[in-house]
Amino acid sequence: MNIYVGNLSRDVVESDLKEAFQAFGEVQTTSIIKDKFTSESRGFGFVEMPNKEEAEKAIAGMNGKDLKGRSLTVNEARPRTDRPRTGGGFGGGRGGSRGGFGGGGSRRY
Repeated sequence: MNIYVGNLSRDVVESDLKEAFQAFGEVQTTSIIKDKFTSESRGFGFVEMPNKEEAEKAIAGMNGKDLKGRSLTVNEARPRTDRPRTGGGFGGGRGGSRGGFGGGGSRRY
């Protein structure tokens, strides 16, 4: 089961997560999501536990618990949804005829 862990302190490293969650059972992997430009923690990460019962106990036991000065938000991770890529803020096409100078349409001179 994949577990979302939010509100992480910038001081938390993956070994801290692993140690905290191992109290509830086997931890397969841990990862802290980092900013791709600064490599600083984005304040959340994921813990993967192979045993569902242990994972559910970890969620119940760790949600709201303090880790390095921050109260954690812990729940089952939702599958990532693919968000459509946009053109970067310059959206829209040119629909219909354009009014104003230069007009539009098919004028022949």
